[in-house]
Amino acid sequence: MGKMNLSETEREELMSMQRSRTMAVGQVRRARLILLLDGGASRAAIMAELRCDSRFITTWQMRFNSERLAGLYGRHPGLAPRPDLAGLEARVLDYTLRRKPSDGSTHWSSRKLAAQLGMAFMTVQRIWRKHDIRPHRLDTHMVSNDPDFEAKAADVIGLYLNPPLHAVVCCVDEKTAIQALDRQDRMLPLSPGRAESHGFEYKRNGTLSLFAALNVATGEVLGKTAPRHTSAQFVAFLTEVVSAQPRGKEINVICDNVSSHKTDTVQTFLADHPKVSIHYTPTYSSWLNQVENWFARIQRDVIARGVFTSTKDLDKKLMRYIRQYNKQALPLKWKYSDPSRRIRCNSSGSTDLATH
Repeated sequence: MGKMNLSETEREELMSMQRSRTMAVGQVRRARLILLLDGGASRAAIMAELRCDSRFITTWQMRFNSERLAGLYGRHPGLAPRPDLAGLEARVLDYTLRRKPSDGSTHWSSRKLAAQLGMAFMTVQRIWRKHDIRPHRLDTHMVSNDPDFEAKAADVIGLYLNPPLHAVVCCVDEKTAIQALDRQDRMLPLSPGRAESHGFEYKRNGTLSLFAALNVATGEVLGKTAPRHTSAQFVAFLTEVVSAQPRGKEINVICDNVSSHKTDTVQTFLADHPKVSIHYTPTYSSWLNQVENWFARIQRDVIARGVFTSTKDLDKKLMRYIRQYNKQALPLKWKYSDPSRRIRCNSSGSTDLATH
């Protein structure tokens, strides 16, 4: 019987641990220690063979004597070293926001940045998601340079929020050069697992301009097509807007400041119709005109994927959409999707706002 009073089962287990190639190094080292102690090896010999100190021998000898094999397992096993997460995030953000790929690419992909920094691409993706960074996305913006931006914007927004009593507020604009495109190849219809497909080749059958006036209070739209968008056509459409309202009704028209809206013909019309007043949106700020929202709808619903055999066919389909839309029209309700992007003053003290 050795000095550690090992049973046959304990000896076999310790020998198995000593031979193991998968067990943790610390476990193997402790098993060797107990076998050496049981064999009568001196402390000096054990310290030389295991490269340990006397405290290591005493600690695990006492642990084995009190708990036997169970005492050789660490009570508080150490965790794998964790990377500096804050530093890792800082490196990823620095490369993403301030540097460009060396291969000439305009932006980083997660795999390209991961290869650059020597990490898993999923780590890059997690950091991007955490900070809401999407390098693959690209938005466009237009900054208004109108020195009277604040006053003009307040005038238009005031009409939306507090319209004059017993008056009509209409947003007027024209969608120009709508092409009547006819596809030369037959359309492949929508089916399970396959999107609707249009032939690449098309035939141009002319263009039309669509004038539209959106009633802010009701959401209803008055529309008219014309071969061109001239000042005369704009005035003719304003005449229709006036005719659609009760006689003597005050009408406030919101429109952008394109040149065709400011000609002598328009001024003559306003002089002949004192109940009509025009409120111009600031430069590069047509997004303040609610009818632009409606133009986006008709573009998506009718124009983008439409097939038109002629300008007459285009006119018929546009007018049919307007009639159906007016049956269930509702006023627009705007709200800030991101309050941090409200209108604010820039560093020079003037007011501007980038539109998206």
